[in-house]
Amino acid sequence: MRVINQRWRGIASRAAAAAVLMPLLMLMAAAPLAAQKAELERTIRQRVLPNGLEVIVVPSTGVPLATVELVVKNGAFTQTPEYAGLAHLFEHMFFKANDTYPEPDEFIDRAADLGAVFNATTREELVSYYLTVVSDSVEGGMQFLNAALRGAQFRADELAREKQVVLGEYDRAESSPWFRLDATIGRHLWGSFWSRKNTIGDRDVIASVTPEQMRTIRDLYYVPNNSALIVAGDVAPDRIFALAEGIFGSWPRRADPFVRAPIPAVPPLKENRGVIVEERVNAVTVQIQWHGPSASADQDATFAADVFSDILNQPTSRFQERLVESGLWQGVIVNYYTLNHVGPITVSGQTSPEKLREALKALYAELDATLEPGYFKADELEAVKANRAVTTAFGQERASENSHTIGFWWSVIGLDYHLRYVDEMAKQTPAQLQAYARRYIIGKPRITGVMLPEGARARLGLTEQELAGLGVTP
Repeated sequence: MRVINQRWRGIASRAAAAAVLMPLLMLMAAAPLAAQKAELERTIRQRVLPNGLEVIVVPSTGVPLATVELVVKNGAFTQTPEYAGLAHLFEHMFFKANDTYPEPDEFIDRAADLGAVFNATTREELVSYYLTVVSDSVEGGMQFLNAALRGAQFRADELAREKQVVLGEYDRAESSPWFRLDATIGRHLWGSFWSRKNTIGDRDVIASVTPEQMRTIRDLYYVPNNSALIVAGDVAPDRIFALAEGIFGSWPRRADPFVRAPIPAVPPLKENRGVIVEERVNAVTVQIQWHGPSASADQDATFAADVFSDILNQPTSRFQERLVESGLWQGVIVNYYTLNHVGPITVSGQTSPEKLREALKALYAELDATLEPGYFKADELEAVKANRAVTTAFGQERASENSHTIGFWWSVIGLDYHLRYVDEMAKQTPAQLQAYARRYIIGKPRITGVMLPEGARARLGLTEQELAGLGVTP
């Protein structure tokens, strides 16, 4: 998984920036690669309570703040079609009335008393709830989360109000010109697994939600042996472990939710498909997606995927020169999103209607060229490895960001993956990058979606069948 940075504009500025930054990044990262892992392993403390709750503590000094985060292996991947979007709605209901704070405003008032900044997020393979407080309020913060976790009432009146809030979020998302493109590509890409990738869910399902469905989600997934408590910041690990035992230790263990409700396999993508949507836009947006590696089934490929993407996204790479500097594309980005249940590979970019066919052919030709000997240069490889090492180190400097990162990896693939990430990235070779491309991208089934200005489809005479066949060797 990578963060896509804004690209520099212009050949001279890109080259100058690369000339300055790359040697600096390599100098900063060359010595401490092994030290980073050693420091992570030394700093991160872990303990599993008897009820199965994993407690992870990441102490740091300097700022008297701490982030307390509860991570649950829930999210879109647990959603059958009848529950599409309800993992997210449950997240909203988490901060409503509970047995400890039964009145509507009491819970929020308690957060204000703690001076807490709190929020939550729902993603494909996790839901997390977090708050940041001054260090001497950590115990109160843990009790605050525990009250919501174990005493939620799911009052019908609050659920009725909150589903309108979530439907409002749905409406705002649906009003984006990219919504229809993303959703149509997603349905083709994932098939029967779509509800388990679609975090925002289904409008009709959200509109008809019941308190009983909220309780079903809680009873199945919100169990200690499917959760982690992460505390990062100015804290003492032994005290946090003692507090966790006292506050969460009586939370009863339950059956493994994924034995009770197994997650089906992602159906393989069998053929190329084309998707065309028209919206009130000026440029042409292209989004091409493949099934990428599963983090549990092919871990080695996930590391190669990140390095592969990073090199192609470098402003001075051959990939960018052939596609963007040529004027065929206004910009192109390559991305792999690490997930356990098959992460998508995405190539996205913008061009003009008149250049679309030529731009796509050039893009596919350049992807094919990544298999040529010498395509990946040693200096490019070292630069992106160094960049990853440095950005990883920077992410560890902020307790809240560190907590979110640890929570993501804990849920998707396990903390060990996070601990050895920088080391594994540093081991990648051109042969491994090409093996990844050969296995997951070159000649593999894909969904090619384009969003065109209104009327452009007819003017171009473009069909979805032609779109699916572009770049395919006869």
